Amino acid sequence: MDLPIDLPGPLAWLVDEAGASSGPDRFLAELGGRLLADGLPLAGGALTLAVPHPIIARHTWLWRAETGAVIEALGFAGGPHNQAGRDWLAEFGPMHEDTVGPPPNGPVLGWAGTRQFGPAEAVRLCQAARFAAAPLDALAARAALVALLEAYLGRRSAARVQAGAARRGAGETIRAALLSADLRNFTALSEASEPAAMIAALDAWFDRIAGAVHAFGGEVLKFIGDGVLAIFPVTGAPAAACEAALRAVAAARAGMAHLDTLRQARGLPPLPFGAALHLGEILWGNIGAADRLDFTAIGPAVNLVSRLEGLCRPLGRSVLISGAIAAETTTPLVPLGEHALRGIAAPCAVFTLPDG
Repeated sequence: MDLPIDLPGPLAWLVDEAGASSGPDRFLAELGGRLLADGLPLAGGALTLAVPHPIIARHTWLWRAETGAVIEALGFAGGPHNQAGRDWLAEFGPMHEDTVGPPPNGPVLGWAGTRQFGPAEAVRLCQAARFAAAPLDALAARAALVALLEAYLGRRSAARVQAGAARRGAGETIRAALLSADLRNFTALSEASEPAAMIAALDAWFDRIAGAVHAFGGEVLKFIGDGVLAIFPVTGAPAAACEAALRAVAAARAGMAHLDTLRQARGLPPLPFGAALHLGEILWGNIGAADRLDFTAIGPAVNLVSRLEGLCRPLGRSVLISGAIAAETTTPLVPLGEHALRGIAAPCAVFTLPDG
């Protein structure tokens, strides 16, 4: 026969329900609200979790007691583990902080008071931190999984996989502006360069093309050697996705021009590239072997943008744009006529930028 355990409300919630929280933001808001209702003089709270990500080292969620609102702050490698939380809490008043788990990178739970916490109140906050260890362990594991999925799949694709699209063949047909780009003469350059120099060059190229894609709301689906395939999903008017893709290409060109200037100052060759844009329907989902899947895009539109990118070199252009994109944009474009693309039945109307 199970005997009931008489715990204060916040501790009972931590034992029975907190592990099912939808995310760290809801966990912090719910725990803060319950501690506040239990008589603790809270003005704000902060929760910091370390995550395995190539750039982001930690996520911090910040809770305001007055409104119940929670916002998120990102911490990068090299910074103090809980600096965002401490800075936030310091704006409200006296602080109390507990590391919930093994230091130095265990979850950190902190609170700010409307006044100095008394000894008994500090003990209650310490108890809450001890009871929070198990649910926070589960939340930290989920946050780590999300960070890894987003690092390798991209945010939208990671969200789809998390939502259950993990079976081969699971996917959906969406409309999107597509961007295909790769470096020129990279094979010859790699033959004449040290591997470390090649990796540095690839990273610099991917930083600029992927950074431009993400800055304008797109998502990189995959890196293929020195190439990139990215999408800008149509969520409203197709023109918005097309304009975003065009702005991303312009930003990538500016970034690469700056990179080439830096490389030439160091006696290194420039990194010319070609890019193509197209608008069409794609199947976005899982393909692959039974036990090894790839979440990617396939379909005639993907084939066309890849073939169009291959036309950059023969036409002597760095950017080529299909007629489907041109029909949706007010950006001035230069027509280059219709061209046959290998494996594509109908000729493609091709355009470029005025300085393309």
